[in-house]
Amino acid sequence: QVQLVESGGGLVQAGGSLRLSCAVSGRTFSTYVMGWFRQAPGKEREFVAFIGWSRGNTYYLDSVKGRFTISRDNAKNTVYLQMNSLKPDDTAVYYCAARDARWGNSVEGRFYDYWGQGTQVTVSS
Repeated sequence: QVQLVESGGGLVQAGGSLRLSCAVSGRTFSTYVMGWFRQAPGKEREFVAFIGWSRGNTYYLDSVKGRFTISRDNAKNTVYLQMNSLKPDDTAVYYCAARDARWGNSVEGRFYDYWGQGTQVTVSS
């Protein structure tokens, strides 16, 4: 069984930064595509970013490009989301998710196999 535990959320003013972490345990971390998703109140969950397992290729939601950076440390079984220049619209619960890399990358949450419990990010104006 794979377990994902997010941390690093909190309250920040607009223009500020936060770094989210997601620690993964249970199976070989390096063989998973890792994604970050978010869900704001009253809205559907949306894709934020993913990072591939081998070459570390990345892909982002258009609205976070240039502000957010996803990275992974396979030695620490951890994936990160560095969030800079935060905006009130970034307020949401952020979730990390893992997808078996044999099936390729995806921006669709329904194709991810394992999920964390989420961490709240609140950006004040």
